[in-house]
Amino acid sequence: MEAGEEPLLLAELKPGRPHQFDWKSSCETWSVAFSPDGSWFAWSQGHCIVKLIPWPLEEQFIPKGFEAKSRSSKNDTKGRGSPKEKTLDCGQIVWGLAFSPWPSPPSRKLWVRHHPQVPDVSCLILATGLNDGQIKIWEVQTGLLLLNLSGHQDVVRDLSFTPSGSLILVSASRDKTLRIWDLNKHGKQIQVLSGHLQWVYCCSISPDCSMLCSAAGEKSVFLWSMRSYTLIRKLEGHQSSVVSCDFSPDSALLVTASYDTSVIMWDPYTGERLRSLHHTQLSPPMDDSDVHISSLRSVCFSPEGLYLATVADDRLLRIWALELKTPIAFAPMTNGLCCTFFPHGGVIATGTRDGHVQFWTAPRVLSSLKHLCRKALRSFLTTYQVLALPIPKKMKEFLTYRTF
Repeated sequence: MEAGEEPLLLAELKPGRPHQFDWKSSCETWSVAFSPDGSWFAWSQGHCIVKLIPWPLEEQFIPKGFEAKSRSSKNDTKGRGSPKEKTLDCGQIVWGLAFSPWPSPPSRKLWVRHHPQVPDVSCLILATGLNDGQIKIWEVQTGLLLLNLSGHQDVVRDLSFTPSGSLILVSASRDKTLRIWDLNKHGKQIQVLSGHLQWVYCCSISPDCSMLCSAAGEKSVFLWSMRSYTLIRKLEGHQSSVVSCDFSPDSALLVTASYDTSVIMWDPYTGERLRSLHHTQLSPPMDDSDVHISSLRSVCFSPEGLYLATVADDRLLRIWALELKTPIAFAPMTNGLCCTFFPHGGVIATGTRDGHVQFWTAPRVLSSLKHLCRKALRSFLTTYQVLALPIPKKMKEFLTYRTF
């Protein structure tokens, strides 16, 4: 889609035959994820099952005219035996999904060779967070179970790998803790982060691997150092539970979404609140309940950092441009729970309470040279370092996203 067009529904995936026993409370798609290289899609389709689907989708799912745009020659592996769709039976309701970065560093392979008792996780892997507090680690190419991580006392709600490829995994749980695991060391638990008073819903690691954001059923958001695993600051500003968070691709912005119907954009380095995006209700609520019909479920950045997608309880997927205070596009979706962008842009995947996944067109734009320069600089300069540069004030404001 061009900027300003409404998202089009490209495809919808539905679970196979429903289970014979009535297990309605476990059919939700709580999580959807693309592998960082864009070659796989993972879908928690309910009833303890995760589907691993090679991407792009087979032609039968996609309307004519779109496949040419979405397919890239490097993903076209037909001549070498295409990867096959896999079904992972996790044995428990699946809440969180995360792919490892790809590929793993070569040093990892050497380490495995000298320690044959350790599973080889130099392949692309998928972590699944389960209802009983377990985390299962799977090899994507074969669908084999590699590791089982135990430690959490309740539902593992969200998972996040460090983007650097170090195979450090962060898990967020209803037991009110976050845990740090090193998959290079047989899944050893290296840290427990405590401090939240409510269930932890979401965890997100900044692309520069310096910060971790966690959102629990609280009004404040916690920012942690990924170097020392200590609390840097709490971000205060929401009026109700924060349920989702994401960093921009250059780590310079953090967005948080709350049941209070707003998304707040923060400078994670200074803790400054840069702007709020309000999800206006289409009709007034029927009662004075705390949870509004516009309660947010999920927020995510697009891969180039110019757009956001949000899913709310008012049956809408919204797409926002970074510079504007109102959405640029809407799509009708019922019972939405989660959303994520395809890593190369152009597609948004959303999951629903009914166990379905929908794929939507997302804006395709060429980033301006100004934005590309900002993104490149902010990938390694903190806000304080930018403010110390001997450059005009207007350039500083642009580089620190204060020109909204």
